[in-house]
Amino acid sequence: MQSPTPPRSAPTGAPTSTPGAVEVRRSTRRRRTVTAYRQDGRTVVLIPASFSRSEERSWVDRMVAKLETRESRGRRRSGTDDELMVRARALSEAHLGGVLPSSVRWVDNQHRRWGSCTPADGTIRLSSRLRGMPEYVVDYVLVHELAHLLEPAHDAAFWALVGRYPRAERALGYLEGVEARTGIDPA
Repeated sequence: MQSPTPPRSAPTGAPTSTPGAVEVRRSTRRRRTVTAYRQDGRTVVLIPASFSRSEERSWVDRMVAKLETRESRGRRRSGTDDELMVRARALSEAHLGGVLPSSVRWVDNQHRRWGSCTPADGTIRLSSRLRGMPEYVVDYVLVHELAHLLEPAHDAAFWALVGRYPRAERALGYLEGVEARTGIDPA
């Protein structure tokens, strides 16, 4: 992976951005904490306005490295399409009576959905945006899509099936938080 473009600082409260790079946002309300996340192909680092340029550079480097490590772990955890199928089988046996899809795979073209299922042919696709998220969140989306093999509509019977996954509510809350932060509302 290429190293990020060196960050530029902005006046207090104004963001800086270089396409595909690092955006540093200074805040007068922030005193000590530093936060970083990925958004629209760039890394956003939130720092206190009082930080010097050298503190900014140090924190940006540290936070970019932390995000890369977290994402790397998530990619290893998320695995291949074959590993997704193994997970789907295990989740189905544990929570949905063993219904099996014909295929499960990662896709890069789902920007407004976390996953999709075509009950007619039994295929399930998960958005690659899920890579790097906690395992229980990926598992929730798998259970959600597997439930569509039994109940195609989002009706009460469908949600009862999804509710068999013990961390469903927590995972749904996590995804709603991601959607709120990114402004994406999957249909």
